[in-house]
Amino acid sequence: MRILISTGEVSGDLQGSLLVQALRQQASQQGLELDLVALGGERMAEAGAHLLANTAAIGSVGLTESLRFILPTWQIQQRIKRYLHQNPVDGLILIDYMGPNLAIGAYVRRQWPNLPILYYIAPQAWIWSPTGRETQQILNVTDRLLAIFPGEAEFFAEQGLPVTWVGHPLLDRIAQAPSRAEARQQLGFSPEQLVVTLLPASRVQELQSLLPVICAAAQKLQGQFPQIQFCLPISLPAYRDRISAAVQEYGLNVRLLEGQTLAAIASADLAITKSGTVNLEIALLNVPQVVLYRVSPLTMWVARRVLKFDLPFVSPPNIVMNQAIVPELLQEAATPERIFAEALALLQNSDRRQETLAHYQALRQALGTEGVCQRAAQEILAYITTRSSAT
Repeated sequence: MRILISTGEVSGDLQGSLLVQALRQQASQQGLELDLVALGGERMAEAGAHLLANTAAIGSVGLTESLRFILPTWQIQQRIKRYLHQNPVDGLILIDYMGPNLAIGAYVRRQWPNLPILYYIAPQAWIWSPTGRETQQILNVTDRLLAIFPGEAEFFAEQGLPVTWVGHPLLDRIAQAPSRAEARQQLGFSPEQLVVTLLPASRVQELQSLLPVICAAAQKLQGQFPQIQFCLPISLPAYRDRISAAVQEYGLNVRLLEGQTLAAIASADLAITKSGTVNLEIALLNVPQVVLYRVSPLTMWVARRVLKFDLPFVSPPNIVMNQAIVPELLQEAATPERIFAEALALLQNSDRRQETLAHYQALRQALGTEGVCQRAAQEILAYITTRSSAT
């Protein structure tokens, strides 16, 4: 059985790697010979997928931000089309990565109408544009959806799409994370050391839009707490030089880490972070956080004035709980002064910290139970096997 898994960006590579591991385990238990080919990143390759193209660094949020990726994305898609014609697959698994995956899904649906297409971790167009074109495209290309959020499962089921809620795969990843004490020992921090972890970028655009403002806020915290220790996990090796130059410019006492993201988060008293999947990792590790995000002024103008976007929340913890359990500072509000003020409140106000941790417990319960990736793998293999037998 040959399956193509398609995803992009750092978070997609992470989720894809967890799924690849689970699929290989399930196939071994069932006595299936499985060939996994993928669009993804090094994590997926290390997990056992044959990488057709590396898309971990190809991803953006916004209009102007996506321009640099138009040509490489098109070239990869042409390569995948040629591959599929020369190497037939038994199923296609799409993971998030909305624009490119919807294009691949639509092409496969036209060329091979009976090929099973499963979407695992649907793009969040169902939140910000439930009746929009992208949501309809998801419905058009998907045979079965494996949902990670209860609200996601409910929404698509109401649209008539076959859905299975498997829970959030980060529950499996966090189960392997070190405790706070273990993480501090691993990184060489004392129990009483004040540690703040900075998570500015998994996309190249965030190096420009978020890294400077996070460093400026960290500089203010360092002025307030001279003995503070910062941790900064580097999501892609290509970002290291630019991040290193920035933290040196701001004179930060920072430890740059590669491949130790969970330890960096688990050891922290606070995280200052971009909006994204990492917000859930931080919440599941019980670390208070300040979330921020910025896009280009043109992108924001179009979103507000033309598309009329008016989302109540953008970070996954707030979306899942439908309330502001973590502070979000977006666009104009994402200033060093505001970040510093929110960080100070979470570090010094014990009632605020306890309230955050209580919300985190409710969030964990809303995300399901461990074993998510194994459940997803079972559903995928069973569905593709059944469809293959029927044809």
